[in-house]
Amino acid sequence: MKFTPRFDLWHAYVPLLVFGVIISLLVYFDVDRRLAERFFVDTQTGHWLGEGTFWADILLHRWGRNFARLLGVLGIVALLLSFKLPRLRPHRRALGYYVACMAVVPLLVGGLKVATNVDCPRDLQGYGGDRPYVELFDDRPDELPRAECFPGAHSSSAFALFCLYFLGLAYNRRMAWTGLAAALTAGSAFSFAQQARGAHFIGDDLWSAAIAWAICYLFYRFLWRGELRS
Repeated sequence: MKFTPRFDLWHAYVPLLVFGVIISLLVYFDVDRRLAERFFVDTQTGHWLGEGTFWADILLHRWGRNFARLLGVLGIVALLLSFKLPRLRPHRRALGYYVACMAVVPLLVGGLKVATNVDCPRDLQGYGGDRPYVELFDDRPDELPRAECFPGAHSSSAFALFCLYFLGLAYNRRMAWTGLAAALTAGSAFSFAQQARGAHFIGDDLWSAAIAWAICYLFYRFLWRGELRS
């Protein structure tokens, strides 16, 4: 079937609305800091739940990052092989889409981290650091050093797997839901680890998820301008 307004409603407008509502509530009720203080950081000592731990620092951060990179590399290898192997040739468009999403999502989020100049939670006063808390759109004092902690780049490498959901729409609906579950599971795990390490607030990773979804959706609409399988 063709792309329809209904498809765009449920894959663009509704997610955008839900994201806008959630982010507004997070900001209004200061949920970022409330959650951090409730679950992740001891405000008396500045110690974070995942600080120096194997599961947060090594397993979910270092190994998780390398695993995400491996998934991207495997996609590139498969795409290149599709020019040689007849069996992979029919899937070249899908492989190109997968590689584009896995590369562009973390690169864009990483670039935004540099541009936004927002501190990590662990660098803030009361959370183990010495810098004042500055809202995203507030005027940041010039004497503060530059920071690179918004949005969450690490979780974006997992949320890029939203592309598997859209690929499933082109191939198999069961694959779509499996891909969505994989992206949400990996992205949530990466997000939890980064929040436990004091690297991000929950809002940072929600922004990453929204950016990843938007990119995967837009690339899908561009590459499958024709049809979806019913």
